[in-house]
Amino acid sequence: MILGCHVNFTNEQLLGSVKQALDYGANALMFYTGAPQNTIRKDLDVEKIKEAHKLLKDNNFAIENVICHAPYIVNLANNKDLDKWHFSINFLKQELKRCQELGVKYIVVHPGSAVGIAKDIALKNISDALNLIILDDSPMILLETMAGKGTECGSTLEEIKIIIDNVESKNIGICLDTCHLNDAGYDIRNFDELLKKVDELIGLKKVKCVHLNDSKNEIGMHKDRHENLGLGKIGFDVLYNITQNELLKDVPKILETPYIDKEYPPYKFEIASLKEGKINPNLIEDIKNFYKKLL
Repeated sequence: MILGCHVNFTNEQLLGSVKQALDYGANALMFYTGAPQNTIRKDLDVEKIKEAHKLLKDNNFAIENVICHAPYIVNLANNKDLDKWHFSINFLKQELKRCQELGVKYIVVHPGSAVGIAKDIALKNISDALNLIILDDSPMILLETMAGKGTECGSTLEEIKIIIDNVESKNIGICLDTCHLNDAGYDIRNFDELLKKVDELIGLKKVKCVHLNDSKNEIGMHKDRHENLGLGKIGFDVLYNITQNELLKDVPKILETPYIDKEYPPYKFEIASLKEGKINPNLIEDIKNFYKKLL
């Protein structure tokens, strides 16, 4: 299994991210190059990048399993304010350049929200923006499947297809998010059927990342509230089976599950549960006790 999670990108930058992932028992990771709520970014440390790549190599940790995530505030769908739209475009160009400097091959991007304009226009805006951003030799942008909250674009595979079909470069892929798919109305208990539809509409080769999250919501609620593995409405067995699916065996599965009490990261324990193939019935207490002992 290629399993990872969200990790920090702080003083040691990518080196710290890799160290944290290894500490969690992961062989994949995802990070923001800065805070997800803003576009403030520090200069990259070239020496730390070299050290990070050495650490990856020493641990047989493939660079293809290192995923960047663009900040949430980027919105390619709405161009009513052209200055803001072009700001999002230029910022993503900078993020792609940073990924290139880091040696990272993939960056996950939320398609955006229509916010007061027609959905078909919003989808065209996304494609138009991506045509200004993507280069054939740049890191690949992965459009994330969304839950359909508010005026979000990309909550159906058909919408993702429309965007991709109108992007001139083939250097674009998708990221399947299990919580978002559930909340958007897809029954991921029948995951093979879902993958069949993905293949028919978009192509399975375009799937380069899976966000593995349980959901606080019943199917089709369009709310996007992640839950820890086995504690939500999707359930551990369904999510575990996704990690075992042969069609996506080489695709990194990334946990974005919430911190316990907004304080304790669950990833070391959730990854261990997935490796064992069974949920830890004392997951929450074990996580709390583990981190309290470290304090």
